Amino acid sequence: MGTDMLRNHLRNAVLAAAALAGSATAHAAYDVDILPPGSPIARQIYDLHWAIIWVCVGIFVVVFGAMFYSVFKHRKAAGAKAAHFHENTTVEVIWTVIPFVILIGMAYPATRTVLEMKDTSNPDLTIKVTAFQWAWQYDYLQDGVKLTSFLATPRAQIEEWERQGEKKNPDYLLEVTQPLVVPAGKKVRLLVTSNDVIHGWYVPQLGVNQYGIPGFVKDTWFKADRPGTYRGQCSQICGKEHGYMPIVVVAKAPDEYAAWVKDQQAKSPVHTAAAAPAGAAAAPAAAEDPNRKWTLDELKAKGGEVYAANCAACHQPTGKGLPPAFPPLDGSKVVNGPKAAQIALELSGKPGTAMASFARLSDSELAAVITYTRNHWGNKTGEAIQPAEVKAARK
Repeated sequence: MGTDMLRNHLRNAVLAAAALAGSATAHAAYDVDILPPGSPIARQIYDLHWAIIWVCVGIFVVVFGAMFYSVFKHRKAAGAKAAHFHENTTVEVIWTVIPFVILIGMAYPATRTVLEMKDTSNPDLTIKVTAFQWAWQYDYLQDGVKLTSFLATPRAQIEEWERQGEKKNPDYLLEVTQPLVVPAGKKVRLLVTSNDVIHGWYVPQLGVNQYGIPGFVKDTWFKADRPGTYRGQCSQICGKEHGYMPIVVVAKAPDEYAAWVKDQQAKSPVHTAAAAPAGAAAAPAAAEDPNRKWTLDELKAKGGEVYAANCAACHQPTGKGLPPAFPPLDGSKVVNGPKAAQIALELSGKPGTAMASFARLSDSELAAVITYTRNHWGNKTGEAIQPAEVKAARK
């Protein structure tokens, strides 16, 4: 009886395996190409990929063709006699020069692409990306919008602990609660860091794969060619939930993106400052009494909180920064120079650098953080910047 039961179990297992294999075969994708590029850098990577593959194919055909021809033509059975020689300058020059030319031919476009990947200057939009175990937080520095993105598909549906879940869509492991929304055709700079362990912000169609390292801020950029949805995942093994940390980027037309920002600002009372048009000053984040006189100690205390929330990731809690992208504030000529210049820098940012405009902050928040930086670490100006001064500078 035991033998018959074992035989039945084995037969059922074989049938189940065959059915599973047949199903997998029926639905398998046989794509051999990488994903279609969706950004200028991704297109360059795509072109490099195929160009180098064809160079390798050419080398393979020439080298192995010559080898097989020699073996066949000069085989002993055909009466070939082995030649004995030691040096041939011409041959040595040829086999040195040709590989050198091939390597230079591949290195030039590859180096040009790498340099362009690192050129984050003059962005249209700057977003700080903070990785967590296991989620992504997006902070739109110019627009005052903050999102946190988690895997959207319920784990019970993925694991099917108790029963078979609902039918899953093909991207069920790549669906998120809050996608990163960007304007198509605009250069988006990302400041990537991590709250705990090393993560990797990886979206192959946009040509981006940037590590997020605790205590460091790395920058990268992309420009989505067209509106659409681009998917990726964390590229570093960041813990047991690593496989459930997807990334979704939704590129919208510029007018649709502007409407989305306005809607997000309306949903988040904390971030109500609308982004100012190019060349115009932004409105303060909240209505307040601009005539109130703050003491130096009050401004320093409030400024420390504003600095920790908005500045410490780049300039570091120590004020030492991460040169050259994020210069130190401790001992800075700007921080210790005329206060009007620092106020203007905070309101307008600095084009071509990582310094974005913080005009979305209220007058009191900006006055406090400027006062804090001018009277902290080794900076001892003794000046208290009042909200009224910031309000006047906005005009």
